[in-house]
Amino acid sequence: MQISIGNDHAGTAYKEAIIKHLQDNGQEIINHGTDQEDSVDYPDFIHPVAKDIENQKAQFGIIICGSGNGANMTANKHQGVRSALCWNNEIVALARQHNNANILSIPARFVSLQQAIKFVDIFLDTPFDGGRHQRRVEKIACS
Repeated sequence: MQISIGNDHAGTAYKEAIIKHLQDNGQEIINHGTDQEDSVDYPDFIHPVAKDIENQKAQFGIIICGSGNGANMTANKHQGVRSALCWNNEIVALARQHNNANILSIPARFVSLQQAIKFVDIFLDTPFDGGRHQRRVEKIACS
């Protein structure tokens, strides 16, 4: 499975730990994030992740910024992207089960690193429920 990841300066440490965690579990990572903690503009690092999903280069994306909001808004501008800003385990699971989210947006300044890694595991391990949720997901994209 290909996983695309991007972050701004607020998410550098989280990105590094998440990449190590995923690689230790045999996942292939496409890293679009900054490796520095100097201030950067999050769209420069989030658009490439969303494009990887849009172009089916990656099955899932993980994006990280301070609040998760800017990254999430940026990713959701792309067709076929369903990015979910998540702050607890239940929201992560529901984003996959009910919304078939394909990008997880993590608010680095509001969750611990341990929580963020748990979110990633839940996100990747939780299947989409389909059924009644499928028709709703089909109505999300603008034409």
